[in-house]
Amino acid sequence: MNQLQRKFNPHRKKLKNLSTRLFKSRDLILSQTTPYDIVARYKYAQIRYYASPDKQYKEPLVFVAPLAITMSIYDLYPYRSLVKHFQHSGFDVYLVDWGQLTYQHCHLNFMAFIQDAIPNCIQLILQHAKVEQISLHGWSMAGIFAMLYTADQQTTHIKNLMVLGSPVDSYASGRVGKLFQLTNQLISKYPKLQHAFYSGKIPKHLIHTPGLINAIGFKILDPRAWLESNKQMLSNLHDLQTLHENATLANFLNNMIDYPGGINQDMVLNVWLQNPLKQGHIQLKQHQIDLKNIHCSLLVGAGDSDQIVTAEAAQPLCELTSSTDVTFTLIPGGHLGLMSSQKSANEFWPKLTTWLEQRSSKIA
Repeated sequence: MNQLQRKFNPHRKKLKNLSTRLFKSRDLILSQTTPYDIVARYKYAQIRYYASPDKQYKEPLVFVAPLAITMSIYDLYPYRSLVKHFQHSGFDVYLVDWGQLTYQHCHLNFMAFIQDAIPNCIQLILQHAKVEQISLHGWSMAGIFAMLYTADQQTTHIKNLMVLGSPVDSYASGRVGKLFQLTNQLISKYPKLQHAFYSGKIPKHLIHTPGLINAIGFKILDPRAWLESNKQMLSNLHDLQTLHENATLANFLNNMIDYPGGINQDMVLNVWLQNPLKQGHIQLKQHQIDLKNIHCSLLVGAGDSDQIVTAEAAQPLCELTSSTDVTFTLIPGGHLGLMSSQKSANEFWPKLTTWLEQRSSKIA
């Protein structure tokens, strides 16, 4: 190989890798390679079971997923997988997957999950695991589901509760929170408009958002993380692992699922716009749920660079429950990174594991 050939060879490799990333990205995707079994189904949900190869703790760890996302985030890379990490830390792992929700599910709201889907899925998990208690993990919207389910059902089945990146004081969530606060103030000046927004009478199909809109919205809400990921990829076209990780993450972000209209009614027009959880309760139609009814061990976490749900928005949950065992922690990363980044895996996952081990029943 002459000097000119050596000079251009690295550039050819970069161009080839860029071409693969742009036109054959599916060949690069690494997510969801950890084997699992579907052990139960309930309506639109299915329950994945990741058996521990060396089970050491009686209570299984149950991940309740947020809506709109695929399950990739829980098993993003073979070498950096949240389910695999806990599976190999001695915990049986269950993942509640809500499936491919569409317009036919536009009527679904918080109550459909808090009083129906989650209780029934957890009952199925308890039966399969042959236990009376579980540890429950909820991130983002699923953290809202998990805390409201635990408070509403006042069940003894939840031994440990982990709520990560979930807004409790939504107005405290940086620029996003300020925007919702100002919007609510504007709406409140017009009683008819306020009634139209907050009465729950808006037809659910009109506020149902398809997956494509959710994918665009996620990137708009946290553009820095999306831009940084692509910038890193373009700067490291010679590195195949960077290419794999970029394609895998892009596949997750580009293939989001619908938000039912009823969920948008409760999450956007209630939790975000009216900010009721700051006061420790929420009104869902004629039903009030009080966070003081949470008594189990509680870990609250927030991404240290989260632009969607800041630490100031998540932390107030620590003061609103009746739990005598409360831990708050900052997690490396933004809203997505706190679940999946290398820094979170290195620094936070071991801390979370230790926290859970100390509060779980060791198998003799």
